[in-house]
Amino acid sequence: MQLHSALTMALRALGRNKMRTALTMLGITIGIAAVVCTVAIGQGGSQQVETQLDNLGDHMVWVEAGGRNVNGVRTGNDATKTLKVDDAKAILEDVPLIKSVSPNVDGRIQVAYGNKNWSTVFRGDSPDFLIIRRWTVASGSMFTEKDVEMLANVCLLGQTVAQELFGNDDPVGKTLRVGILPCEVTGTLEPKGLSLNGYDQDDFVLLPYTTVQRKIKGTDWLDDIFTSAFSTSDIIPAQEQITRLLRQRHHLRPDEPDDFNIRHPEEILQARDDASHTFTLMLASVASVSLVVGGIGIMNIMLVSITERTREIGVRMAVGATEQDVRLQFLTEALALSMMGGAAGVILGIGSSAGVSDILQWPAPISPLAIAVAAFFSAAVGIFFGYYPARKASQLDPIEALGHEW
Repeated sequence: MQLHSALTMALRALGRNKMRTALTMLGITIGIAAVVCTVAIGQGGSQQVETQLDNLGDHMVWVEAGGRNVNGVRTGNDATKTLKVDDAKAILEDVPLIKSVSPNVDGRIQVAYGNKNWSTVFRGDSPDFLIIRRWTVASGSMFTEKDVEMLANVCLLGQTVAQELFGNDDPVGKTLRVGILPCEVTGTLEPKGLSLNGYDQDDFVLLPYTTVQRKIKGTDWLDDIFTSAFSTSDIIPAQEQITRLLRQRHHLRPDEPDDFNIRHPEEILQARDDASHTFTLMLASVASVSLVVGGIGIMNIMLVSITERTREIGVRMAVGATEQDVRLQFLTEALALSMMGGAAGVILGIGSSAGVSDILQWPAPISPLAIAVAAFFSAAVGIFFGYYPARKASQLDPIEALGHEW
């Protein structure tokens, strides 16, 4: 029997009882839809993690002051004064895997313009801060290295500060007070939104680090040093080289702990990405149970169909159909059931993914690979659960089958 003829007969047989066929397909449809939807949501989660990683910085390695245990208590960056501007310069000169460095001094302060004021975060950095943190200027311009050298009273505003103090007015060129320090606004920054920890990344004022050290904090040490490696693979080796360099510069004995700590956000995001993949795999595994249930439904209906069509099978064998022909016919019916259910499941899964994406504002891209895998599993379920009924049908005795009562 040719496959085309077997498929035609299978569709004709399935069409005789449309309700039973539809209910049998339902299990496969739900299973495939669930798999497609969960995979799409999981991939959306991975995209979110990648977006957050891009927002955090350009292969950023973050050196933070603090880390030494004093009488069993870890000192924070306010109590540790050993991280200096010369350390930042040494990192750029002596660590070949690092391409950009920005000293950082920060804290909280009150800013005011006219009759409006706002409590925010000040950051003292170099112009390379924008490169390291992948931040872009929305209007105006970044302050220059000359501004850093001259301790200039200039600043850039995050979008939250700009909105709170100036509303819809352009703040560029205007002068506001940062604490008691008058500063000219040279530009505003593009918004980044909430961070991984949930705080507003746009709620800050950016100034030259020299201005912050001398005119706001009155210190000569740094809170942090932000650095940027050439590539992701350079991050870990760069971290090790920076550690050795700073321990040497800070004259730490081998038995002394670091008086700084080094972090890179990729660690956090990689853990989140791994958790997202694990959660997606778990959901897909749970959803695949529906495929098994649907496959059992196909087997059950096919066995019932064989019982109902025993005499038909006997007639076909009597006029020359071989066991292979009968087996192919019923296997084709099972395969057609599962493939039609799978096609409906893919459509339902795409629709469900779009609905979830709209409701949760979460990207849910449909992967062609997920659709291909869904089609494969649909066919596999039909063949696996349809083989036994098809084999049973092909082994019927023609004489006994002809004598079977309707």
